[in-house]
Formats: sequence, structure tokens, C-alpha cells
Amino acid sequence: MRRITKPAQLVNLGVVDYREALALQRSLAAAVAEGSAPDTVLLLEHPPTITLGRRTEEGEVHVPEGAAVDVVEVDRGGKSTYHAPGQLVCYPILDLTRHGQDVKQYCRDLEEALIRTTGAFGIPSTRIEGLTGVWLERPPRKIASIGIHLTKWISTHGYALNVDLDPAPFTEWITACGLDGYAFTSMARELGRPVTVDDVRPAAAQALADVFGVTFTELDRSRAA
Repeated sequence: MRRITKPAQLVNLGVVDYREALALQRSLAAAVAEGSAPDTVLLLEHPPTITLGRRTEEGEVHVPEGAAVDVVEVDRGGKSTYHAPGQLVCYPILDLTRHGQDVKQYCRDLEEALIRTTGAFGIPSTRIEGLTGVWLERPPRKIASIGIHLTKWISTHGYALNVDLDPAPFTEWITACGLDGYAFTSMARELGRPVTVDDVRPAAAQALADVFGVTFTELDRSRAA
């Protein structure tokens, strides 16, 4: 029996300033909420940016003076995290009334999409009880972060998967995700070879389509606003 899927849009944006991407998310969320746009997923990268979620605590950010990084306070859940080119950022703008209206399940679904994405490259990522995001074990090292925001069941923000970037700022510039003493890694580091966001994007899109039961139509960047 053929599985019935829901239509959705996929937009590949390349490298986008964080504030510009945030404004686009909000515009799309309003369109999805009013029914003038279907579920839409944005895939992109950010220039070096530290974002501070609603649960960021004092002392969590210790950026060295003169560091070339933007710092932005945001309305997503979670604490601080770091973005830079070489990290695949995914912002699903979804109407969760079509996807179960279950916040915990939505987060599990994002985790599952990430696990399938790294699995397509032979990297066995997983969940760790009591910790957010997606991890590799023995020893625990974080490869992807998740932070979401919901307004009347419309989702914004999403996940950030470390593809090929220096993970040092996660510990040297911030106490990322409030996790002191934990390691951060990337797909390239685990594979022992270079890998690009362009390499990973198709697997990420397929994992999202499979997990959320959608069929993507890819849009040009200019049509996403």
C-alpha cells in the first residue's frame, strides 16, 4: 500500500546572516499559519554566530575579546550554541497540527532525522538520556544541536548539524548548550576526511521527508520570502 505524504517546500539558502534568516522564518511562519504557504523547510549555513536561547545562564558566554563572531539573543528553547560555515542548519516551518501536536514527539522526530542523516554516511549517532541533541558515544561527543520555538503549533528554529567545522568555539567561546566538560565533534572529524554541507544536504532532505511524511518541492531562494 502506497504511503500518503503531505506536500512541503524545501529551500536551500546557502550562507545567510542569522538575523536575515530569523526574519525569513517569521515571515514564513505567518504564511504557514494563515494557510497561504505549505510546510516549508529551510536548509542553510550561518557566518560565525553565537545564539543565546531563553535558558542561557550568566557566565555561559566567554567569547575572547576581538573574536569575529556575532552574538544574537533568540526566542528558541535551550541555551547557547555556535553556528559557522560548515554546519548544516535546518529550520522546519511546520504546522504541527498536521504532525501530531506533540512537542516531545516533534523533538524526537528531529533527532530521528539527524540520526538517519549521519547514518547515511556510516556515522552511528544516537540519543543520550538526559541530554539534548544527537550524540556519538564512547566517549560522548555532540554532533548536532536542537532548539525549537512554537507559536500556535507553528514551528521555527530547528537543528544544527556539524558537518565540517572547527568545534573549538563550542567550548572555548561558550559553554555550549550549558554542557561543561562534554566534547563536540563533526562528521568530517568522525569520517577522517573532508565532507561538505552540499554533500550532506540531500541525505538530510530525504531523512526529513521520510520522518515527517512529506514530499518536497524545491524552491529557488528568491521565491521563499
